[in-house]
Amino acid sequence: MDMKAAILVESKKPLIVDNVQVPNKLEFGQVLVKVFYTGICGAQINEIDAVKGPDKFLPHLLGHEGSGIVEGVGKGVSRVNVGDKVVLHWRPSQGIQSVTASYIWKGKKVNSGWVTTFSEKTIVSENRVTPIPKDFDLRIAALFGCAVTSAFGAVNNDANLKIGQSVLIFGIGGMGLNIAYAASLVSAYPIIGVDLHKEKIELGKKYGLTHGLIADSNELENQIKKILNNKGPEVVFETTGNSKVMEKAYDITPSDGKTVFVGVPDNKISIYSLPLAFNKVLKVSHGGDSHPDKEIPRYVNLVNNGKLNFDHLITHEFDLNKINEAISLFRTGLAGRIIIKINKE
Repeated sequence: MDMKAAILVESKKPLIVDNVQVPNKLEFGQVLVKVFYTGICGAQINEIDAVKGPDKFLPHLLGHEGSGIVEGVGKGVSRVNVGDKVVLHWRPSQGIQSVTASYIWKGKKVNSGWVTTFSEKTIVSENRVTPIPKDFDLRIAALFGCAVTSAFGAVNNDANLKIGQSVLIFGIGGMGLNIAYAASLVSAYPIIGVDLHKEKIELGKKYGLTHGLIADSNELENQIKKILNNKGPEVVFETTGNSKVMEKAYDITPSDGKTVFVGVPDNKISIYSLPLAFNKVLKVSHGGDSHPDKEIPRYVNLVNNGKLNFDHLITHEFDLNKINEAISLFRTGLAGRIIIKINKE
C-alpha cells in the first residue's frame, strides 16, 4: 500500500512530498490511522533545521499532532478499535509503546518515530493515540495533540497558575494563544501578551489577553510596569525559543515570581541563578507535563458543552502538497495555528 507523505530528506531543506510504501503488517502494539488533519509546531522546524545537531535518522517522516480514524490495530492493542476517531499526540499516554514503523521510498528505508502525522496514513504506537467521540470535529481535535494540551498543561501543571495572578506571555503564536486562553479560564489578571506583530496581539485578545505590547518597543519594561502598577508579573511564559527573549523573560520576572520556558531554545542562554536559591522559580516545560488520556477527554467535554471554543485559533489551512508553503508561513511568525488538511472527511 502506497500513501503520500512529506519526507525530510536533507536538513535545512524543503520537505519532499511523494509516495511512500506502508508496511503490510502491523507489529505488536501498533495502530494504523488514516490522518485527516495535522498541525505544525516549532518542534518540526527544529527537526528540519537540525538544531540538536546532525540528524542521524534521515530520511524520516515528521509531525506530532493530528487527528484521524483507526484503520487497523496490531496484536495487543486494547485502547482503540477500527473505526474509532482519535487524536494523535507526541506525549505518551496509556497503552503499549511499540517499535517504530519504517516506510520505503524509492527503495530506501524511511524512518519514523512513535507518532508522525505529515502523511495520508500513519503507523503509530498505541500510547500515542487517544479515542474521541465519533461526532467530534477532527479539525479541532488535531489541536489536542500538542497545541492545546502543551499550553494548557504549562498553565495548569508547570505554572500552577492561581486565580488573580498576573501573567506575561512572550510570543503569541499557536502556543501563546492557548496559554492566554488557559490563563483566562483560571481568571488570571492581567494577561499581557508581547509579540512583534500587532495582528497576533489582536487575535490574542479574543483568547484572553487583556493587554498587548509590541516586542521591539524600547519602552517595553516601563509599559509592563505601568500595567502592573510598578509590580513585576507573577508568572512569565516564554514561547518563542529565541535565546535573547528567554533571557529577557527571566530577567523581567521579579525575585518572587515564576518563569516558565515553553519554547525550545535556539542557542545557549545565560541567566543570573542566585535568585533561584531564594523565592524565584524557573520551570522548563516538557509538553506541559500533560497526560493525554486524562486531559483530552476533559477538553472534548468542555468543547461539547460550550465551555471552550477554538474556532478562531486556526488562522491558516493548507493541503499536504503545500506543506512547504505552510512551513514558510510558520517561520514568519505571522500565523496563529496552521493546519494541514490531509484527507477529506
